[in-house]
Amino acid sequence: MTRSVSLELAGAFIGQIEMALLGTHLSRDLCAAHMPVTADRYLRTARINVLVSLALVAGLFAFVSLTGISFGLFTLVPPALFWALLFCGMVPGLWLYLVLYPGIVARGRKSRIELELPYAVSYMQALSTTMSPFEVIRRIYEERTMFGEVSREFGQVVRDVELFGDDLITAMHNLQHTTPSPLLADFFNDLCIVFESGGSFSAYLATKTEYFHQQARRELDVVLKTMEIMAEVYVSAFVAGPIALIIMIVAQGMTSKGTMSWLLPMMYILIPAGAIVMIWILSLMLPPENLEVSSSKAVEYGTGADVPVQGGLPGDPEFYRYIEAKKRRFRLIDNLRHPLRTYISHYAYGITLGAACSGIAAVLFAWGALGAVFPKNTFEAGICLIIIAFIAPVSLSYECRKWYVNSIEKNIPEFLRELADMKEIGLTLPDAIQRISSAKLGVLSSELSHVTRDVRTGSYVNAALIRMDQRIGLVSVKRAISLLVKAGEITSDLRQIIIIAITDFEHYLKMKRERANTAIVYVMIIYLSFGIYLFTAYQLNGPFMVSFSTYNINFNLEQNVTDMFRIAIILGTFSGIMAGQFSSNSILAGFKHSIVLLTAAIALFVFIV
Repeated sequence: MTRSVSLELAGAFIGQIEMALLGTHLSRDLCAAHMPVTADRYLRTARINVLVSLALVAGLFAFVSLTGISFGLFTLVPPALFWALLFCGMVPGLWLYLVLYPGIVARGRKSRIELELPYAVSYMQALSTTMSPFEVIRRIYEERTMFGEVSREFGQVVRDVELFGDDLITAMHNLQHTTPSPLLADFFNDLCIVFESGGSFSAYLATKTEYFHQQARRELDVVLKTMEIMAEVYVSAFVAGPIALIIMIVAQGMTSKGTMSWLLPMMYILIPAGAIVMIWILSLMLPPENLEVSSSKAVEYGTGADVPVQGGLPGDPEFYRYIEAKKRRFRLIDNLRHPLRTYISHYAYGITLGAACSGIAAVLFAWGALGAVFPKNTFEAGICLIIIAFIAPVSLSYECRKWYVNSIEKNIPEFLRELADMKEIGLTLPDAIQRISSAKLGVLSSELSHVTRDVRTGSYVNAALIRMDQRIGLVSVKRAISLLVKAGEITSDLRQIIIIAITDFEHYLKMKRERANTAIVYVMIIYLSFGIYLFTAYQLNGPFMVSFSTYNINFNLEQNVTDMFRIAIILGTFSGIMAGQFSSNSILAGFKHSIVLLTAAIALFVFIV
């Protein structure tokens, strides 16, 4: 009983120290990260996790010490180093990760909010002429697919008003204390002043739009600086580090004065683990490229009021099953008529095809059919081939999707500009879209032709535009089309709204180009660093060893080539994925780089060295 009380007092004392040191900062990070837990409970959970990890390490140490069964662990690393690394990773490392995690999530949310805020404010400006401020804020909250983290923040205002009964100004003041974005906090603070002073809501939003565009560019600069730091860390730790260690291993192996070969298995573990951690951190901190595949279904819009039905669907159930079967058959026929669009619309097709291709490669490898193609290092070359066979179809799906996205996005401003000009001369919206669809706007022209055909068959133009947006399935296009549709509902003068949409879209394209132009530098750095690794491998196992051929040196050159090939497989796979994270914050974007790097590794270690 006394021991239990002592443990409780010790835990309470440690908790008080943690709260005194971390409580305020951690509470703010938890709120900013939208993690529904208090700081003291979070720290208590962290302590429990750390204690469990400590118990697992102690239990494993006791089991190995008492039984002598080490499961072959000490053939990889010396016992002292193994226990030191395990303890540091499972106890202080885990505690540090748990403490820093909310801050990392909050920092990533800040970047996403400030990059998406200009589009939300422009949307608010278009709606503010006919809607109340709260209805405008509620509309931003409802459009979560378009505004992402901004919608989640606006949802806090809606929750406080509708659920907790606060007035709008109080709800906006509450959000200022929890949002991770100082820019959004200042926006709501100024908005409260406008409401309290009786100022114009629309005029305030109009003055803020260009300001937020400038702030988004500054936030993009911060994001690019983060990418630069992460790229330097990755190249230094995971490319230059292995090169230095391999040179040390080769040098010691040639002198026969000890060996550091135990470092090689450690590299097989530490390089993937470190790369996975960095990829995860980048995914939290960097905003992704908007290539999401839309999962929404086309719905009829504006064709009349729904008729409520009592007791479920009336009529013959067989008839409704027949209708559903017809719909499935038509969808199948449509998918077969447009195989490329079907293939790029869902990555599941690419993953399935990749699994089949990698299975075929694995069967060929098991049967020994690859020995004639890869005469040396057949096992390692087979692993490369299986990896490439799996990721190539997925990469093809992603790259085709990216081409489709770029071809659509680059023509949207021209479409909107021509639409504004035609509305200016008095054409109706359907007539203007019909004329524009005959212009040379690439893939967008075919989509506009679908809109014209829908209108001719009796659909409202807004319904046809919504279906076009759903077919394309892009957040950037959805913003422009949704703004056009909503504006058409509230006013007949669309020119000013279209100009707002053009400004927003051109700002989005400019930000995208700036990120792509900067990210390509880091992608080239990764290619250069991997090329240096391959050149080092060639020199160590080629001209360098030839220069020592006249000396009596007992060195296993074949095993060294195999070891360096295996490390090259790991580096090539994860370096390619890292390149994708830097360019688009997407693992799928890195698959093409992984294919190139693995192919270069095969060429060097199988056919050259």
